Amino acid sequence: MTKKQLRAHLEAYELTAIAELAAQRGRVLSHLVGLTYEGDLLIAWRAIEAFGLAAAAAADRDPEFVRGHLRRLLWLLSDESGGICWHAPELIGEVLHHRPTMFAPFAPPMVAVLDLEAEDAPRFRAGALWGIGRVAERAPDLLGTAIPLVAPCLDDPDPQVRGLAAVCLGRLGLGALLARQSQLLDDSRRVLLYREGGLTVATVGQLAHEAVAAR
Repeated sequence: MTKKQLRAHLEAYELTAIAELAAQRGRVLSHLVGLTYEGDLLIAWRAIEAFGLAAAAAADRDPEFVRGHLRRLLWLLSDESGGICWHAPELIGEVLHHRPTMFAPFAPPMVAVLDLEAEDAPRFRAGALWGIGRVAERAPDLLGTAIPLVAPCLDDPDPQVRGLAAVCLGRLGLGALLARQSQLLDDSRRVLLYREGGLTVATVGQLAHEAVAAR
């Protein structure tokens, strides 16, 4: 299976086919990571989603193989690696979304991305929040260390970060924290979201209202 063939599956949104291939062939996960660097944002996001499904399928055959990929993603978040993987937090979050119990030890280091040194954190903050939000949908109990790091993101200058922080708190059952934050509820800045295979836009305020309603 070549990267070009995988891209064709992503274009057609045939993620089940990719997962079936990953259950048998080891290169699929590496190719999907490579496709997250695509200039086409839709393809990059579909590659992220497909990575979670493919890793789950591969883990049912060989969990240690997937652990190796997760360790490498964490390594690629460091300057020492010499090759930053910009979407590593999202990729890790997708795997934990599908196999939270199997890969629970990777939740704390994913959350810790929010606590990187000041010069590094902004590049990964939105991605880490995305990953936390995905895990919170299935296994919020894995995210006990997240709340003190997520809440301050509501004041981040980047609307993408503010919006995703609101999403995380809603999924963690803490939407009440937003109920009286009028500056957030009235925030009209836009946030790009990936949902159900497509890209959409919402405002920070809309996401905050959704989080409050979810409490």
